[in-house]
Amino acid sequence: MKEVWYLECVNLFKIICPHLYKDYKETHTFDAYKKKDYVYFDDDASKTVYLINSGKVKLGYYTKEGDEVVKAILSKGEVFGEKAFLGEGKRNEFAQSVDNSTVICPIPVDTLQNMMKNNTSFTLSFYKLISFRIKKLERRLEILLFKDVRKRTIEFIKELKEEYGNSLLNGDTLIKHPYSQKEIACLLGTSRPSLNIVLNNLRDEGYLSFQGKEIILKNAKVLDS
Repeated sequence: MKEVWYLECVNLFKIICPHLYKDYKETHTFDAYKKKDYVYFDDDASKTVYLINSGKVKLGYYTKEGDEVVKAILSKGEVFGEKAFLGEGKRNEFAQSVDNSTVICPIPVDTLQNMMKNNTSFTLSFYKLISFRIKKLERRLEILLFKDVRKRTIEFIKELKEEYGNSLLNGDTLIKHPYSQKEIACLLGTSRPSLNIVLNNLRDEGYLSFQGKEIILKNAKVLDS
């Protein structure tokens, strides 16, 4: 079962983007970012929620030792910076463009509040989105702390299966996902060569095959190993 069921019934962009509303259309603008441009930094004032129109955005933070920890990589239609809506005073993470053509819809918190007053359905979905995101990030950080690279990779494949998997006639599962191997390695807190070793081992063991942004899961037991 897909955990994001509540998003499948709501087109976030058609509801949340101020550009689609008469009262905001003339004053609303989109922001464009190149690869490695920051949308915001840790400790920046938290007054805006962001919706991705195109491209990808990386969320993360730096440890005291200066190491980067990636919390999430988001793509078109996804929301970030939503803790501003919950009263967050300052950011506790950074947001950085991953692509050279990332376009983002910035929504000031007061604008979002006004837009949500008369839309109960979206308000409920938005709060569920925040709850889901928090649980997902907590789960990923727990995996990073307590599991080795192979187990972290398997857990990530399980998440991909839930969100992007489709059953094939022969019983296999086709997973078409939006991540490059470099991005997956960042999310798992490992190197790309280490990730490749794990994926090659899983392929050699007959569990899956992979190419580009596609994984064919041949044996679901890998998810329970």
